[in-house]
Amino acid sequence: MKIIVDAMGGDHAPRVVIEGAIAAAKEYNIQINLVGDEEKVKSLLGKFGYKGDDISVYPASEVIGMSEPAATSVRKKRNSSIVVGLSLVKEGRGDAFFSAGNTGAVVYAATLGLGLLPGIERPGISIVVPTLKGISLIVDVGANIDAKPLHLFQYGIMANAYFHYILNRPNPKIGLLNIGEEESKGTDVVKETRELFEKSNLNFIGNVEGKDLFSGKSDIVVCDGFVGNVALKVTESVVETMQVFLKKHLLSNPLGKLGLLFLKPSLMRFKKELDYSEYGGAPLLGVNGVVIIGHGRSNAKAIKNAIRVAKEEVERKFTEKILEAIKPRG
Repeated sequence: MKIIVDAMGGDHAPRVVIEGAIAAAKEYNIQINLVGDEEKVKSLLGKFGYKGDDISVYPASEVIGMSEPAATSVRKKRNSSIVVGLSLVKEGRGDAFFSAGNTGAVVYAATLGLGLLPGIERPGISIVVPTLKGISLIVDVGANIDAKPLHLFQYGIMANAYFHYILNRPNPKIGLLNIGEEESKGTDVVKETRELFEKSNLNFIGNVEGKDLFSGKSDIVVCDGFVGNVALKVTESVVETMQVFLKKHLLSNPLGKLGLLFLKPSLMRFKKELDYSEYGGAPLLGVNGVVIIGHGRSNAKAIKNAIRVAKEEVERKFTEKILEAIKPRG
């Protein structure tokens, strides 16, 4: 198995990408092809003391910046690490692609280069989040900000397959993110989407609210990319702010500092449970191939775990499972 990795994607690339790739190659016994500035990548491999043969380098002379417009940059920078990396997957020279770079560019390039699965109209980015009852899957968190009811319904079908075949949890409960649980609430798009779910064989439990995102009420939360991305960014901000507040108040007096000594093990477990790097990357559902998108701020551990997610999707033939899930029944 060979995973194609965008060496130049992310706020801290290429250093953390290469560090994470080395850890993944060692731990998961897979082949990794790093795509990017050949000189920089090989230099960093040397600095990290890597001497194995599980990692190769494929040159790409251009980089799509994090703030560049997706469509324009993909069309103009044909030799960028994102476009070249996805081309390798399309040509069969890699089994999966991972990037922590420009999310819009990855979505656009993957859709353009790999194409969509038959029957799927829009791709969706899904993320695994911790809940009071385990984990949940939220889709979409940024691929499609102007979703139609059919797109949202297809997200639910694909997420259902992901929960079953990748997370090993069959028949997950699916909720539709709305401003209230009542059928009468929400936009016309949400109401029409609810009707599609209610007519399906999926385990649909109805509308869920923002307060239910981490309660575990539903295993899958379906929403459009605009709402999902806002919810994701707000959540990240709350977690980071809460950690600052805890540290600030616990260190504000001697008793707090003493209490911190006893609380430290629990706080470390709490931090680990909320740490995005533990969950790896976000699968791009709906494209004809395995594509994993990482957080722009990904550290080496997040890179390693994202590569693990890509490996698991390939091993479990997830693309084929989605094709089976969306196949019309006679």
